[in-house]
Formats: sequence, C-alpha cells, structure tokens
Amino acid sequence: MKRLLPLLLCFFALPAGAQPPPHDAAPQSALAVAAKSYILTDVQSGQTLAGQNVHERVEPASLTKLMTAHVVFSALRQKRVTLTQTVPVSERAWRTQGSRMFIEPNKPVTIDELMRGMIVQSGNDACIALAEAVAGSEVVFVQMMNKEAGRLGMKNTRFANSTGLPHPEHYTTAHDLSLLAAAMIRDFPEYYPLYSLREYTYNKITQPNRNRLLWLDPNVDGLKTGHTEAAGYCLITSAKRGERRLISVVMGTVSDNARTMESQRLLNHGFQFYDTVHLYRKEHEVAAIPLWKGAQNKLKTGFDHDVYFSLPKGQSDKLKARMEYKQPLIAPINAGQKVGLVKFTLDGKPMAEHPLVALENVNVANIFGRAWDSMQMLFN
Repeated sequence: MKRLLPLLLCFFALPAGAQPPPHDAAPQSALAVAAKSYILTDVQSGQTLAGQNVHERVEPASLTKLMTAHVVFSALRQKRVTLTQTVPVSERAWRTQGSRMFIEPNKPVTIDELMRGMIVQSGNDACIALAEAVAGSEVVFVQMMNKEAGRLGMKNTRFANSTGLPHPEHYTTAHDLSLLAAAMIRDFPEYYPLYSLREYTYNKITQPNRNRLLWLDPNVDGLKTGHTEAAGYCLITSAKRGERRLISVVMGTVSDNARTMESQRLLNHGFQFYDTVHLYRKEHEVAAIPLWKGAQNKLKTGFDHDVYFSLPKGQSDKLKARMEYKQPLIAPINAGQKVGLVKFTLDGKPMAEHPLVALENVNVANIFGRAWDSMQMLFN
C-alpha cells in the first residue's frame, strides 16, 4: 500500500506592493441584466465577476464567427493559407442566406478581404468561402471548429456550420463564448485589431460594424454581434482600461439597443467595483522549502505562470494564502516539477488554487550527504 506523505502547511504574507491602493468599501448594488444569460470575466485573472445562466445552452447566431475566425487565424499562422491568397467564390458561398459581404462567383477575393467581410460585415458568404479555402469544404471545416472548441475547454458547445445560421445541433453557452473570446485576444494579437474596425467597404458597398459600443465607449475594441429570431440579440464585448481587460457576453436580449446597453452596464460594473492585482510573477521565488538528500538543503519555489486576482474593491486585505507541500521532499528535483500547492481564500472562503513548482534543478548529494540526511530523517 502506498504511504501518504504528510503535508506541511505554511501561512505566508502576500508580497508587498501587490495590493491595490485602499478604497472605501462601496456597497455593490444588485446587478440586474435584461438578458437570457450573461457573463463578465477578467482576462488576466480568468475569474468570473458576474453571471447568470452561464452554462445554459443557447444559440450563438453570428457569434459563431469568432470560432470561424479562430480556425482561419490558426491556418494563417501555420501558413496553410496567406492573406494575399485569392479564393474562387463557389456558388454555394454566393447563395448563402443571411448577412453578406456580396462576393461574386466570377470575381476572385483574397483571404484578407474575406476576413474583414466576416468580422466587420458579418458576411455568411465570407464564412463559407473561408471554410472552403482552409479545409476544402464547410463540413471538414466544422470538424476543425469542434476540435478547437474541445481544446479550449468549451465543454457545452457544438458547431454545425461556420456561419451561425440556425440548426438544432448548433449551440453553446455564455461561459464557453467567454473562453473563446479570451483565447482570441490572447492567441492572435496580430489579428485582434480587426474587431475594432467600424466599417468595411467591398464591391463598392460600405457596411458598418454592428457593435455600437465601438462608437459609444472608447475603451471597447471588439468583438462580435449576433442575432436570429430564436437567439435574440447577442453581443460579446471586450474593453480595456489601463492594464485591465474585461469580456462581457450577453445572450438573448430583446433588441440591438438592449444588447448594447446591457453590455455597457456589465463592463462598467466590473471596472467600478473590482480591482485586478498582480500577486506573483512567473518564475519569481515565493518560498524556499526544505529539501532532503540534495546538493543543497533548500529549494526555490514559485509559479510557472503569472498569478492575478480580481477582488472587490475594499477587500484586498482579506485575501490570504496558504502553502502546502510534501515532506520529506527528496532530491533530485527538476525545474518545473510540482512540489506543492498554494490555496488562496478571500474572507475565509476558497478562491483559487495554484500549483507550487520548483524553480531550479537540484541534484542528489554525495554519499555522505545522503547518509547524513537519512539519519536526520529518522529523528524528524
């Protein structure tokens, strides 16, 4: 039977300077959002700041085009297609229903033009043409979309097409869409600015971006609108103030104006009532913990990623950290190896857990050092 090693618990102070300036604790008024489902997340911390029915299945409508773009951007990065590549327009793409950028069968169009037509004009014809250019057919392209959804952790999402046109097996959730939006911003910074374009002209037809917040809020720089009769009016929005970036997803509102106003309400709530603090930097030493039978008797430990927290204003002093690590910890140790866990609580309530990893390689001690530590371990 495998013997369980004891865990050493250690409470430690948070790093100086990590906390935001003190605020008077402002009471948070009840947040009422007129939407079927919604979610507000902080990109740096990954935390959900507000939400309702976040895992409820909904139709994504044209928000689907975020995943279409994600797959196309991946193909561009892998050089399977290029921005200047011309694409023949199939009759199927030309005849696609819904919003269009008005491509024509006898007029070749570039990948770059199709991307802008899909992102700014929400062209369904552009989606079909891109899918056929990247994968040969929309059927194969949709398989790529679903594979990518699985990789991103979108557990309650399934795509049946690249456009967002209604289909009984085409669904997602507000939570999954927030994951997709964050991935878009994180993974493709070179293409993300396309989502802030206010209009695009193709075939002598100028169409505006339907995201009205691009005009109303200078901090908003994306992402996408959607609408069908069944889905209602939907909007994924991202805004950045200083170093903070928030993402709001609003599904199933009753009008274009409603999705705009409710999204603005969510973003203002997040910026007004929360601070995001950078507690620990990647590979910065958090603690030196005891090490046995090694070339040294202390091991530098920390995190293999930056650690951020989004906290209600006025409550930063209630954040506590507890470190747990196995003892005895015996060499050799490799850098990046998990050696423990740091648990964070806010006002006594569990908030998050982050793996504690070794920040250095430590070889075994010589025979005399190992013998001495073995003797010490007998008495400890």
